[in-house]
Amino acid sequence: MSTAPPSFPYRLVATDLDGTLLRDDHSVSRRTRDALAAATAAGAAHIVVTGRAVPWTRPILDDLGYRGLAVCGQGAQVYDAGAHRLLTSVTLDRQLAGVALAKIEAEVGPLHLAASRDGLDGEVLVGPGYEVVGGLPAIPFTDASDLWTAPLNKLYIQHPDLTSDELAEAATRTAGGFVTVTMAGEGIVELLPLGLSKATGLSLAARRLGVRAAETIAFGDMPNDVPMFAWAAHGVAMANAHQELRAVADEVTSSNEEDGIAVVLERLLG
Repeated sequence: MSTAPPSFPYRLVATDLDGTLLRDDHSVSRRTRDALAAATAAGAAHIVVTGRAVPWTRPILDDLGYRGLAVCGQGAQVYDAGAHRLLTSVTLDRQLAGVALAKIEAEVGPLHLAASRDGLDGEVLVGPGYEVVGGLPAIPFTDASDLWTAPLNKLYIQHPDLTSDELAEAATRTAGGFVTVTMAGEGIVELLPLGLSKATGLSLAARRLGVRAAETIAFGDMPNDVPMFAWAAHGVAMANAHQELRAVADEVTSSNEEDGIAVVLERLLG
């Protein structure tokens, strides 16, 4: 991969999807598309880094005509969008996840559950009471034993009374030694393989491209983007970002509805 010219200081642009690259209607504006195309023309690569697993990500990437690498499932999966091929995949230890769930429920009471199965076509199973954010495709279940019958890349948890911030804090406190707990948005608290984060998958993808962390700019909006910001040379939070991410960002740009990514890229492109 050729080095980007001095007019653009980064060789890799890493963008979250929901609340960042995508507008609230799940589209990408023409201005943002053009800014990313200009950065690519200047020699930088663009990588989507999302909490969505591949089956929930692929339709969006196909619609965008995206053909590069994507980091999906909070870092669990590195996906080649052009070849429709899963390059790496990390699965959740189901025994440890069961212990983690028991500890969390002992602290806060019964949870509403969903689970993302591993693989290119892995279904999302949704239990009673769990509300899928954004109306994404899912398969209902009533018997909790169904959760554990196939490899998983994550569990989703919701609580009938606690906010997502409160639930994530309680889950981390009680089960953080068994799983990684992250919050990707209101109603989206996830249990991941211990030590996994977006930074894990992004570092693997960047290595495939021959790009270093010091050459990377990252855009995000939620606490699950904190590790990605810690890895990248420069982290840009959207105006709509969670306060936890804003606190560690190098700068704050406009919102996802106001072309925040394009605002920064246009400035850097001069």
